[in-house]
Amino acid sequence: MAAPSKPSSASPGPLNPKTTHREFFGFPGAVAVMTITVSVVYTWYFSCNEHDGCQLPLTSARWNHVVTSAIDYQSYFSLQALKYVAMWWAWLAILYLVLPARKIEGVTLRNGQRLKYPISGLTSLLVTVFTAVAVYAQMGSAPFLWIADHYFQLAAASIVFSTSLATFVYLYSFRHSSVERENQPAVMLALAGNSGNPVYDFFIGRELNPRIGSLDIKYFCELRPGIMGWVLLNVSFAIKQYLQQGQVSAAMWLAIVPQIAYCIDTLLFEDKVLTTMDITTDGFGWMLSFGDLTWVPFMYSLQARYLSFTPVELSREYTIFVALLSVFSFLVFRLSNSQKNAFRTNPNDPALKHLEYITTKSGSRLLVSGWWGMARHVNYTGDWFYGLAQCLATGFGTPMTYFFSAYFLVLLLHRNYRDECKCREKYAGDWDTYCKLVPYLFIPYLI
Repeated sequence: MAAPSKPSSASPGPLNPKTTHREFFGFPGAVAVMTITVSVVYTWYFSCNEHDGCQLPLTSARWNHVVTSAIDYQSYFSLQALKYVAMWWAWLAILYLVLPARKIEGVTLRNGQRLKYPISGLTSLLVTVFTAVAVYAQMGSAPFLWIADHYFQLAAASIVFSTSLATFVYLYSFRHSSVERENQPAVMLALAGNSGNPVYDFFIGRELNPRIGSLDIKYFCELRPGIMGWVLLNVSFAIKQYLQQGQVSAAMWLAIVPQIAYCIDTLLFEDKVLTTMDITTDGFGWMLSFGDLTWVPFMYSLQARYLSFTPVELSREYTIFVALLSVFSFLVFRLSNSQKNAFRTNPNDPALKHLEYITTKSGSRLLVSGWWGMARHVNYTGDWFYGLAQCLATGFGTPMTYFFSAYFLVLLLHRNYRDECKCREKYAGDWDTYCKLVPYLFIPYLI
């Protein structure tokens, strides 16, 4: 195991207090989210594919088709697909463990320790890309066409794999006591994952940082198998479109180039994920396992999948508009995040001396100018419009390809709610002062 730094000052009180606030309304919400999200994956495939077209299931006949197709699991569940999903996860886990990497420390935990993490996601992607190019040179387009043609077999296998991983991690969290005892290791649980209800804790994540040796399962899954799987699926769908339609269309380029760029950007700034709530606060349970390994690659690649079997012609003016929207929104997202990260790293940097801020009673500094003087979550605004541009690339033949934009809006609003609650609790009256200075949430003078 990567050695954590020596404890500094641990938080007062028990290491793992009992969970008092349950997110998603506790047990019923956990069951509902698991049921609905899996159902969405099934519904969006059986309602949008090259055999049945791409229509919302608004009639009883369409719903009957979705339900009967989902029940007929023998037509899509494949041990071969499950093997490939497991091999993909194992391949990237091996790269995580063996590639040379700069190690950095995460935030200080409740026990005063700081865990170390390897920053090698971009290197893993490059090795995987070179390997994929070698496979293409040796075997041609056949492996990538197989991926595109067996999309749902892989998605169903990923559901099984991510659920199995969440089950393992939940059971693994009981390997040691959660109560601190002298000379005995204690498992650090997530503050939200110690309710005592096994279904809810399985869903939300019981252990904060599950590790096997030096493999941090949560950190690894957050950025590697799903993010890189998203790239692989997009490339496979582009190859399929080229083979079937004789070209990679402008619409396909508008959809996949920003998405691949987003994935590369995520890995390029891999260390920044260590300060996000997913890493610092949330446990690793079904929600993150399914979200990272299934939802991200198989739902976020919807635009490329649709375009692989649906010819979409875009006018030159519309193409330019969507391209400019992608570039502008990405710049808002990246520049605002970079400014925030630079200020967090070194607020005394001369390059940042023009920025205004307030100092809270806790000692934190909150920016009230620059990007963060425009809106409290201006990065979310850029993020959402960036996703919207990818949906716009598919034209207006079906509303189903806009699911990503609608879902992402809900996700960002939920994140905003969590952020606001956390900051209000942390900064108390200083947060009210900050909100008066930066009154807008997302768009200056509007929202």
